[in-house]
Amino acid sequence: MASIWQEDRRHELLTRLERLTAEAPARWGKFTCPAMLAHVNDALRMPLGEVTPATKQMPIRYFPLKQLIIYALPFPKGVPTAPTLLARCDAAVFRVEVQAFPQILDRLAKRSEQTSWPPHPVFGAMSRRDWGVLGYRHVNHHFTQFGV
Repeated sequence: MASIWQEDRRHELLTRLERLTAEAPARWGKFTCPAMLAHVNDALRMPLGEVTPATKQMPIRYFPLKQLIIYALPFPKGVPTAPTLLARCDAAVFRVEVQAFPQILDRLAKRSEQTSWPPHPVFGAMSRRDWGVLGYRHVNHHFTQFGV
């Protein structure tokens, strides 16, 4: 299963990042490309403990729904997201977000062997594997949204 903990997958994401442009049109949704990158960057800051959206108690927090969503089901389009992960979107600057993305991935990779991870605001307790797979799948979903 693809994960941000895999060096080849991080490289793949960086290669796809290079194909994005500030003006790239979304295939669906309301994000501009800079806004999407700000959203993705802030979501990747969650396992680092740098961004902490409010906890939301939902049934998908528990087995088996949690595992199905993280590991198996396709990501739906247009799912509501935490306001914290939208806060910087309107003022996002493309080049700033592009520069931040590889730095965040690198910081995550350096911490990939840590043993405790912050809870996810919706999914609750998360393992290293959970964060790695969810991180990859989330970035992949939004990069696909912009055709890369």
